Amino acid sequence: MATTTAKKTPSKASAPAARNRRRTARGGSGAELTSEQNAEQGFTASESLSENLQKVLVDLIELSLQGKQAHWNVVGRNFRDTHQQLDEIIDAAREFGDTVAERMRSLHALPDGRSDLVAQTTTLPEFPQGEIATNEVVDLMTERLDAVASTCRDVHDDVDEEDPTSADILHAILERVEQLSWMVSAENRTPKR
Repeated sequence: MATTTAKKTPSKASAPAARNRRRTARGGSGAELTSEQNAEQGFTASESLSENLQKVLVDLIELSLQGKQAHWNVVGRNFRDTHQQLDEIIDAAREFGDTVAERMRSLHALPDGRSDLVAQTTTLPEFPQGEIATNEVVDLMTERLDAVASTCRDVHDDVDEEDPTSADILHAILERVEQLSWMVSAENRTPKR
């Protein structure tokens, strides 16, 4: 017995969206719950605290992305060490980014790590395209590590005034990011006489 299958013609409604075209997120702005279901408990971050933590978050996300761009495209002398050192930077940025975002959620703030927002609000300069020599990568990543540290220092006092626990997270970020900056920058330094 032979079966006949009808050839389906895709309708415009079911046709896939154009490639690389941004679409509006489905579901609007999140779950809509009753006020009783959505009641927050405990300390709630002020708008200022949320904004300050968000500034740190976007810089950490951007640092991890730029670190990966450098990691993939670094070439030249001392390649292997630079390549591995970039992994350390990326891992630290990702871990701290997650810590900051989860701290924001624990304070009932909404972290925003969407790529378009990160690109619009980061303090880090754009990273160059293409292959980059190891000595240039060292300078570029030092500049970016210092930018993250600067953001943490800029918001620190306001964060500490409202929430010392969040300030402790900034202390940990500063300690590690400044250590990484020193270690990376030492690659291009000459001894002082």
